[in-house]
Amino acid sequence: YDKIVIEYELFPYLPAWAERVLSRLGISYIVDYDDAIFHNYDKSDYPWVRKFLSRKIDVVMKHSKAVVAGNQYLAYRAEQAGARQVEIIPTVIDLDKYRPQDIKKTDIFTIGWLGSPSTFKYVEQVMEVLQKFTSENQSVVHIVGAKMQEEHTGSLRYIPWSEASEVNDISRFDVGIMPLEDTPWSRGKCGFKLIQYMACGIPVIASAVGANVEIVSESNSGVLVRSEHEWMDALMHYYQDSEQRQRDGANGRKAVEERYSVQKTADRWYNLLIS
Repeated sequence: YDKIVIEYELFPYLPAWAERVLSRLGISYIVDYDDAIFHNYDKSDYPWVRKFLSRKIDVVMKHSKAVVAGNQYLAYRAEQAGARQVEIIPTVIDLDKYRPQDIKKTDIFTIGWLGSPSTFKYVEQVMEVLQKFTSENQSVVHIVGAKMQEEHTGSLRYIPWSEASEVNDISRFDVGIMPLEDTPWSRGKCGFKLIQYMACGIPVIASAVGANVEIVSESNSGVLVRSEHEWMDALMHYYQDSEQRQRDGANGRKAVEERYSVQKTADRWYNLLIS
């Protein structure tokens, strides 16, 4: 091999000895981050972790040939750590897989979220807003991936995730949501849900946190929100204006084609690997 690509770190919760050895042996390695993994250490609940490992990821970054960061927040940490080279390459999708689907929409307005049980906590933070909205309007919430089996609970529909059905599930949304809390960990997230929604031509509503701000504002693909009141207003905005949904959905798809696709970023990774 000529180079090693490391996702995050070689040995979690151990000092960066292995990465230091690679560097001293003259073996180039590239380290890749799409989450603020350094906060596992410097903001740990365990004092001994904070004491002995708070700068562990900074050491990994400093001794690397290059750091690939998924957003500005992660890139800034790499620069502060003294990384020799920092490249911002966003999270991307494959345009051949994520294509807008011609699915007949019903009169029921569908609010959609795609994720996992570990990130469902963010939806729970806006659950009162969603329940209030759906109780007052002809609407339903599709939760994809948070539970293993499909079930119905009032206006909430829990749908099991599968790779084969993912694009069809997203395409049934009228709007895709990405709530987040404003924490250091959330600021390191790279907005993958938004990019998936946008790739399917779906407008988005997202908490104004971290990469969400850059993705939505630069693409004109949706609405950024900061409060329960703004969540309600954004949902009503799209509920009442189907033409705006189509325009913002088209803007999102265009942005993915131009900035957030494998087809656009593959050459950047290739050049990094051969340099």
